[in-house]
Amino acid sequence: MSSGSPSTTHPPVLLTSVLGLSGPSPTLKSDDLSRPFVTLTFAQSLDGKIAGRGGKQLILSGKESMLMTHWMRTMHDAILIGIGTALNDNPQLNTRHLPPRAATEGRYHLPRPVILDSHCRLKADCKLLNNYNAGVGRRPWIICSPAAPTLNREALERAGAKIIETEETDGKICIPTLLKVLKDLDVQSVMVEGGASIIASFLAQAHPAIGSLDAIIVTVAPVFVGDDGTGYGIGLSGDQIPQLQHVRTELMGQDTVVAVKPR
Repeated sequence: MSSGSPSTTHPPVLLTSVLGLSGPSPTLKSDDLSRPFVTLTFAQSLDGKIAGRGGKQLILSGKESMLMTHWMRTMHDAILIGIGTALNDNPQLNTRHLPPRAATEGRYHLPRPVILDSHCRLKADCKLLNNYNAGVGRRPWIICSPAAPTLNREALERAGAKIIETEETDGKICIPTLLKVLKDLDVQSVMVEGGASIIASFLAQAHPAIGSLDAIIVTVAPVFVGDDGTGYGIGLSGDQIPQLQHVRTELMGQDTVVAVKPR
């Protein structure tokens, strides 16, 4: 296990090791030409909780591992979250914690925000849309069901969002179908940040028979949240559980960050 804080001027070795990149430019590509490169990442407590009661936001990552997360963001074309996370956290999904750059170096790449929102429940005044309309963020894409209410869709389109319909299976958007849609829109890499149902869905994709996940990076904070917290069950057992290859573990401040790949 390596220890220390991430450099403020370069991505941490853990990221370059698991992602196979030497710098922060988003050049990740999947070996599977039908989908983007997919990195699943999240922070959890020692007792496996990622949020508070009812999905309420918890700040689990320390400043060092948060910096690592922002380096990771600039290395991906897009960031994917579920509507629960979007409503509970009202995130910006940008790279604001990265160090300032000289004018000659250009700006950091900003990832595209992608929200999995079957019924178009995202708020029209959320930070993602406010940042886009202020010229400091990229246009959010909303992945929804064909059955999404027309009024909701129209309100989000007026606010600046791009609405993308995707067929559902058993009331849920199919992950492989979603990834193909993103690939067709020239998204080469996706960083999946949660919440609980999204994490569970993508962990189920880690099995080699499905093969829709390339890297998993988990930050473990040295705290207990307790039974009121929200965890992430993966709903798998036996041969369904994906086998993982350890790539690197680093201490970042008080947090332990583990990087693995599905075998």
